[in-house]
Amino acid sequence: MIQGTGSNVGKSLLVAGLCRAALRRGLSVAPFKPQNMSNNAAVTEDGGEIGRAQALQALACGRVPHTDMNPVLLKPESDTGAQVIVQGRCVATTRARDYARLKPRLLASVLESFARLRQGADIVIVEGAGSPAEVNLRAGDIANMGFARAADVPVVLVGDIDRGGVIAQIVGTQVVLDRADAAQISGFLINRFRGDPSLFDDGYALIGQRTGWRGFGVVPYFADAAFLPAEDAIDLRQMGGAGGLRVAVPVLSRIANFDDLDPLAQEPAVSLRMIGPGQAIPGDTDLVILPGTKSTIADLAWLRAQGWDVDIQAHVRRGGHVLGLCGGYQMLGRTISDPQGLEGARGDVPGLGLLDLVTTMKPNKRLSRVEGGHAASGMGLTGYEIHIGETTGPARSRPFAHVAGVPEGAVSPNGRIMGTYLHGIFAGDAFRGAFLRQLGAAPSALAYGERVETVLDALADHLEAHCDVAGLLALAR
Repeated sequence: MIQGTGSNVGKSLLVAGLCRAALRRGLSVAPFKPQNMSNNAAVTEDGGEIGRAQALQALACGRVPHTDMNPVLLKPESDTGAQVIVQGRCVATTRARDYARLKPRLLASVLESFARLRQGADIVIVEGAGSPAEVNLRAGDIANMGFARAADVPVVLVGDIDRGGVIAQIVGTQVVLDRADAAQISGFLINRFRGDPSLFDDGYALIGQRTGWRGFGVVPYFADAAFLPAEDAIDLRQMGGAGGLRVAVPVLSRIANFDDLDPLAQEPAVSLRMIGPGQAIPGDTDLVILPGTKSTIADLAWLRAQGWDVDIQAHVRRGGHVLGLCGGYQMLGRTISDPQGLEGARGDVPGLGLLDLVTTMKPNKRLSRVEGGHAASGMGLTGYEIHIGETTGPARSRPFAHVAGVPEGAVSPNGRIMGTYLHGIFAGDAFRGAFLRQLGAAPSALAYGERVETVLDALADHLEAHCDVAGLLALAR
């Protein structure tokens, strides 16, 4: 089990790399994360949802993503509350304080999923969440030491030297853990080193002396991680080519499934700009993409608070294009109705009015992997749906796509305003090329899926070169 001294220290990436390294050694390997918190989810073949990082790790293992790989997923809906997904299905929406009382009841589901994965693999590589040093959250823990001890899984602690203070990160974690938890840790890894690793030899030795733990290596910064799907909104970055098609993406407060943007961002002819709070959408933008969101109504209010609604209307008047994805699609309509108060207060709120549509929030979440065709180009596409709400109205007579012969999404009469519930569509090279040509941009020869596979292999090579992979895998029991 790979645990970290904090959030975003590189646990997900290390697990993906170790999974690919194990696979290349001829092992049957599976990823596992007992509890994850992310609005960037993937739809599994068994019809549930898991964190995006576990879907990437499954790819690294040569496996189809399954709900057992991430049995508890928390999807934040506000600063204090989240949707609780257990083995792929929503079971509750709860506040943080109430979730602390719910956690102990979830351990059985976590251990059940872990046991099933163990039966079908030579080795399971587990990812922790946050940090075990958050000992105030230790009671009822299922994400770190609570799980590790219940399942008797050896732990390797990862510190991020790029943040500074890595000696204190690791030694300090041991200091605050109780003895039984500390005894579960078999060693440590240093991640994201920049420069000459030999300069840290003394620090590396000091950590070993102070903790008594075995060091498994110093892993240099892996720049090509930028080509892999990110899970955390903290990883959102400016990407894309220097010219060509100018795409602006307002960063919503509950942005979800933002890995939709990764393939576009890697196109040399696309300049993709993430627009943060308080920033205006640039006037030279060609395409505005309204991304998915966990809370459509709240994020529509957020969008208006930033003045982006005014920017979008001006962009449309200048002849610009707009694409709404999932929650962004819902925002494009005339009205969003929430009669049951699923996202907050009951009632209706006005949308942006760019498409003649009405969305009604309904409790049943749609989760499905889909294949279809793009209405404008006839090009095939694949993707997935993950949303609540039903959208109706005259604009749907001009669909964005057809899925199983059924119209999906909507397009304005002039073709400049587009909306769809489909995520993941830009990962398809043929569809992405057709979409870019529709906007006057020349697509490249980018083979997105092949690039992800190549980067996973390079990541495994990187770990093999800089840490004791054999020693790490040998810890399994």
